Amino acid sequence: MSTSPAPGSPGVEHPPPTPAQLRAAAETFALLASPVRLHLMWLITHASYDVSTLARHAGISIATVSQHLAKLRLAGLITARRDGRRTLYAVEDPHVITLIGQIFDHIAPDGSLAPDPPR
Repeated sequence: MSTSPAPGSPGVEHPPPTPAQLRAAAETFALLASPVRLHLMWLITHASYDVSTLARHAGISIATVSQHLAKLRLAGLITARRDGRRTLYAVEDPHVITLIGQIFDHIAPDGSLAPDPPR
């Protein structure tokens, strides 16, 4: 099976994704399809926060935030570390940080697609 350049990447060869990669990618996108989880991910890509601070910023209960954080942690999208009596949540994977940043670079504040920058 030959490789072909990925769309938008002239000359860069990429092997086709494996079934396992396609499944894992779909599961990640499904996890991020929740507006609450996406908001939490956006917050955590900008700083490490504890659950009560995330709840305050997201405008939802601590219990709800905790449930979403557990799913994100289980998927390996976020990490948690103890800081005294608090647990701080962070995103340490640069690929995840880039993905979240690109999502919001692509969507305008009104929810429409943001125009591409001039070349």
